Order: sequence, then C-alpha cells, then structure tokens
Amino acid sequence: MKGRESGMPEEAYWESFFDAARVLEALVGSQPMVGDVVEFGCGYGTFTLAQAAHTTGTVTTLDIDPLMVARTRERAVSQRLENVVVSERDFIAHGTGLPDGSQELALVFNLLHIEDPLALLAEAHRVLHVGARLAVIHWRSDIPTPRGPSLDIRPTPEQCAAWMAQAGFGDIRNVDVTSGSPFHFGLVARRRGTDES
Repeated sequence: MKGRESGMPEEAYWESFFDAARVLEALVGSQPMVGDVVEFGCGYGTFTLAQAAHTTGTVTTLDIDPLMVARTRERAVSQRLENVVVSERDFIAHGTGLPDGSQELALVFNLLHIEDPLALLAEAHRVLHVGARLAVIHWRSDIPTPRGPSLDIRPTPEQCAAWMAQAGFGDIRNVDVTSGSPFHFGLVARRRGTDES
C-alpha cells in the first residue's frame, strides 16, 4: 500500500523543485559511486537517472505505482542508462527483495513521513553492507514549501536522525542540500557493524 500523503504532482512541476545532480553531489560526493544502489520510491526517476549516470554498479529503484515505474523505465531507456533496474514493488509491506549487505548506498527521499519510518530504515539497514551509506532528504517544515506532506506528519531533521540511529546507523550528519533544493534538508549516515555502539 502507498504511504500516507505520497501522491505525485505533474512531472514537469515536480522536476522544477530539484536539481537532482546537485542534491546527490551534496549527499554522496561528486566521485562515481562504485557498487550497487537501492532507491526507495522512484517517482518520475528524478534521482534514479542522476544517480545511475554516476554509478558503476546497478541502481535498483522500487515503487508501488505502476505509472511511476513505467515512466522511470522509459526515461532510463531513452537516456541509455543500462544499469537501472526498475521494479513495481510494495517495499513497505514486502521489503526490497535484495540480499543482505548487498548495497553500497540507499536513497530514502521524501518518505519518512510514512506510518512506520523505522521499518523502512530497518530494511535499508539490512540491504546495506557495514560501512555503506544511507542518504535521506525530506521537505522542510521551517519554511513554506510548494509540496510536501501535512506539517503535522512532516518529520524534522532531529526526528529523522533519531530514527536512523535507532535503526542501526551511525556517523549521522546534516547535509546542506539547498543548492539542489531550497525546500529540503538532508542527512547521511553509515551502517554500523554489530560490534559498534
């Protein structure tokens, strides 16, 4: 099932909110990503395509909406990005289906207002190997934004960081992503090992 308040506006309007390459550069750097990436929720492929262009491995992106899946797949083909795997999947109910510790990076963008953010973060933790990175962005609540969930369910950076720590992530830090979207905050973290506190 779709998470609460997770509908998408028209594509061109959505794309106008982001410079996806700049958001990703702020979060994970400008060097090519070596290894595989999982993205929770592809939408129109806004971040999928930008990440795939700078990833040596596979970018697996998952979405419950067949229209979003079809559009992202179409855009990946048109841009000749052969390292994109787009799957229609309810990852909230059924997880990603990816092997434990198989991913170098997980992208969780505009999703932590869902009913059970910890379950989503636990799945991201499961598929990342020790030391791999989690990148999160969400709509800010301290300024007016053109979209985003209701303010009463919109998480703060502090809430997101607390959930990330609870899910087993460490080295959590705030990242300024406003050069790519003035309406968002960003966080990055690393998957801790079982012997780390």
